[in-house]
Amino acid sequence: MKKSPYSLLKVLLLLFAPPLFCAAAPAGCAAGSRAAGPSGEVPAASVSAGESAPAETAAPESAVAETAVPEAAAPAPEAAEAPARAAVLNAAPRLGEPFAVALALPPEPGRDSPPRAFLLDSAGRRTARATFFSIGANGAGAEVWAALLAVPSTMRGGEAAVRIEGLPAPGLEDIPITVGGREFVSETIDLDDLNTALRTEPDPRKTGEAEQLQTILRRTGTRIYAEGPFIPPVTSTRRTSFYGDRRVFRYTDGSTDNAIHAGVDYGIPTGTRVSACAPGRVVLARPRIVTGNSVVIEHLPGVYSLYYHLDSIAVREDDLVMAGTILGESGATGLATGPHLHWEVRVAGENTDPDALIARPLLDRNEIFAKLFE
Repeated sequence: MKKSPYSLLKVLLLLFAPPLFCAAAPAGCAAGSRAAGPSGEVPAASVSAGESAPAETAAPESAVAETAVPEAAAPAPEAAEAPARAAVLNAAPRLGEPFAVALALPPEPGRDSPPRAFLLDSAGRRTARATFFSIGANGAGAEVWAALLAVPSTMRGGEAAVRIEGLPAPGLEDIPITVGGREFVSETIDLDDLNTALRTEPDPRKTGEAEQLQTILRRTGTRIYAEGPFIPPVTSTRRTSFYGDRRVFRYTDGSTDNAIHAGVDYGIPTGTRVSACAPGRVVLARPRIVTGNSVVIEHLPGVYSLYYHLDSIAVREDDLVMAGTILGESGATGLATGPHLHWEVRVAGENTDPDALIARPLLDRNEIFAKLFE
């Protein structure tokens, strides 16, 4: 059968249509078969999800629909990871005073162990250490941590620094601080036969009690019971010894021994009510050979208050107490030359001046977030 000129024209159009359409829409033809570059990576597409193509290279709508990468499969842009930040609160503590170190870190699921903070003296020697604990996150998702340290009363004042270790690389530089000096009272205490024996004679029970207490005081938990300033444990203001006193104990045989007073002594009559200085959990409430009837309360991770020489104890271990809760009555049990209350505060195992925690809170979230994200 003889084909008409019109039929021949249709055949010719079908044969030559694909190359003509490809020439009109190069972007559509190339999108599915981009050649790999020298590194073996496919070059990035010139049009991102959600953006419009430039007018001079826009492909027909049908071609874009066929070759566009599905939105769900498009790689999400990587979030810019904020660098670690650190700040020291109360960056000019005096000898024997506590201070806080704050740290903001990018989120890291399953962090193996918390970072650690070290106090370095002017010669770079480590004089105190503490473990960080989490206090939450800021609005951008950064993890916020805090570590609580105390300057040893035996450290030399002047230039010092805080070093943070255990961070994902790269780490932070040492943070300079200034330690203020202070003078401490010196006193000589004459002991009778009983108190001489308490200090000098070996006793396995006494050794065991000392080791148990050190284990408690060096423990850093995660619970935060108290955030405000502390209050004095008694209403009396009469003090017979002060924090950091340099003591000389004179024994009955004439020999002497040196010691540093780790707390504050209130000269009060036996039977005076003694209360908790802040909210917390009772971690020790029992008689001990040297300190007599004793109570120890955990307030913050690594922060403990201690109450010694009580005549009686009114709380039990694991009790939760509030500021002002009655712990017992004062007395003269253990190594004591008269009725009094020995009140002590430990921060990361280091004895610290209790008055510093009355003057200002050791952990101030508002100040921490302002310092890190101002």
